[in-house]
Amino acid sequence: MYVKICGLREPEHVAAAVEAGADAIGFVLTRSSRRITPARARELASAVPSHVLTVAVFAGEAPEEVRAAAVEAGVRAVQLHGDHPHGDFTALKDLDVALVRAGAASTDLRCGAFDEDLLIVDAPRPGSGEPWDWAAVRGRPEGRWMLAGGLDPSNVAAAIAAAEPWGVDVSSGVEIAPGVKDAGLIRDFVAAARAASGGVRSSHR
Repeated sequence: MYVKICGLREPEHVAAAVEAGADAIGFVLTRSSRRITPARARELASAVPSHVLTVAVFAGEAPEEVRAAAVEAGVRAVQLHGDHPHGDFTALKDLDVALVRAGAASTDLRCGAFDEDLLIVDAPRPGSGEPWDWAAVRGRPEGRWMLAGGLDPSNVAAAIAAAEPWGVDVSSGVEIAPGVKDAGLIRDFVAAARAASGGVRSSHR
C-alpha cells in the first residue's frame, strides 16, 4: 500500500513520516492553511531520502508559476489539484519530475489520461477532512491511484476495504489542529494503512 502524507511544514513531522515508512511527502505551495514557501519546501525536502517522493502541491496556478516554484523547491514530483486541463500537464512534462493529478470522483479516473504518473481521487470537497462514500469509486479508477479525503488512522482500514485503492493520501487526518501535524498520528496512519493493505486485491498493485 503506497502511503502519502501531505501538507507537512515542520522538520520533525517530515522525519516522522520518513521513519514511519511513508512513500511520498507533500508540501503545499498553493492557497491553504498548510502553505509554505518554495524555499521552505526545499529546506524540508533536502532531509528526505531519495526513495521517498517529495511532492509540491498546486491548485489553479498557471504552468509557468508551477514550474518556477517546483524548481525552486527542488522536489521530485508536482501535484496539480482540481480542474487543470490536460495542457497544464503537457507543459510540465519536460521538468523531469513525476506528475500527480488530483481531483474528485467525477473526473476522468484513468491514471495517465492527462499524461500523469499518479492519480489521487479526493472527496467532493477537498481539504474538508470529511469522510465520503469511498465505496462509490470501487472498481472504477484505473492504474496507480490513491484514495484521499477524510482518512485518518481510525478509518483508513475501512476506506481501503471499501475502495480497494493502490495507495492512500492523508493530510488533515494526521493533524491536531488545522495545519498542525502530529508525529504520533502520522505513525499510526502509516501502520494502519499497511496493516489493512493485505486485503486489497493484487490486481491493484
